[in-house]
Amino acid sequence: MAKIVINQDKVKDIQKVLDICPFGAIELNDGKLEIGAGCKMCKLCVRTGPEGVFEFVEDEVVKINKDEWKGIAVYVDHHEGDIHPVTFELIGKAKEMAKKINQPVYCVFVGNNIKDKTDILLSYGVDEVFVYDNKNLEDFRIEPYTACVEDFINKVKPTILLFGGTTLGRSLAPRLAARFKTGLTADCTILDVQENTDLDQIRPAFGGNIMAHIHTPNHRPQFATVRYKIFTAPEKVENPTGKVTLCDIDENKLNSKIDVLKVNNKNKEVGIEDAEVIIVGSRAIKKKEDMDMLYKLADLLGGQVAGTRPLVEAGWIDAKKQIGLSGRTVKPKLIITCGVSGAIQFTAGMNGSNCIISINKDEKAPIFDTAHYAIVGDIYDVIPKLIEDIELEQSNNDQVAVSVE
Repeated sequence: MAKIVINQDKVKDIQKVLDICPFGAIELNDGKLEIGAGCKMCKLCVRTGPEGVFEFVEDEVVKINKDEWKGIAVYVDHHEGDIHPVTFELIGKAKEMAKKINQPVYCVFVGNNIKDKTDILLSYGVDEVFVYDNKNLEDFRIEPYTACVEDFINKVKPTILLFGGTTLGRSLAPRLAARFKTGLTADCTILDVQENTDLDQIRPAFGGNIMAHIHTPNHRPQFATVRYKIFTAPEKVENPTGKVTLCDIDENKLNSKIDVLKVNNKNKEVGIEDAEVIIVGSRAIKKKEDMDMLYKLADLLGGQVAGTRPLVEAGWIDAKKQIGLSGRTVKPKLIITCGVSGAIQFTAGMNGSNCIISINKDEKAPIFDTAHYAIVGDIYDVIPKLIEDIELEQSNNDQVAVSVE
């Protein structure tokens, strides 16, 4: 751990020293200068203070033996054996990174009556699936599920473990990271691995104004969560060669203080994450009634309407339909943004789309740096014209179909 030390014997002017820190972190207690809790470690005092007064001291870091940790593991996110597609996306990224360091890809699968569900994981080219199948794991409860993954880590020692950024993954990953006293980077948008197996984790920070590059070179395993639709699922392999390992765990570790009394299944909705076409509204919409033209365009294209944060805050669209860092990540075949400026907070949630068409009357709008096709114009002129053209095209197609019949 790093710290700043004050050499008291070299202080000549106490007031001058106190005034150095812009955060007021240098304090005088009982005639002795100390570094207080307000220190930001900016080291301004070391650089500009009186010579010899301040000293930056960094404790020697105990280095981990990285050769003891091998393999990239993916936690299988599922509900009653129905595997969440984010798992397949993470397998694809894990395979890509594992190839660079010549290490295997594992899956850790925890639940009840799931042994027969492993074939689909192997079909994506996973080297080995570790299965914890027990009647006490029928419902997700944090203590026994954590115990199973902890047991897997202790036995297999993977250098990297990836979780989907789902409700379940975001519950499990931090608890495991705390147990192994290692780091966890949430909602990564970019992952890569160095030759020495250090994981490069990149995610937006400070409201998306910067991209933070995070790595934990002296801790293993390395944990990261990734949202759905950030990466792409790999192609299935024709002749899987991976194997399944059934794991045993002490029954006492599966005890829980949580009793599941009843499970209410929610009605499954087709969210914007699964939509193939999305029309995105923004603050350029002048009044709520004008949202109707977006819905009409979406209906014609067989898509859904989404929005930016201002529309959610205005109550014009449901929070589940928000795209961006504080909303959902999408990767449709077609996305049309209507008046969206293109702040990184928004583009980080949709820049993986197959085709991006952006409408904005400002030809210098940042969204055009992301878009595949740019339409410079007012959405109140462009969208009605698009609707008119699509309706005409569909009408012509209907007439052709009728004449053929």
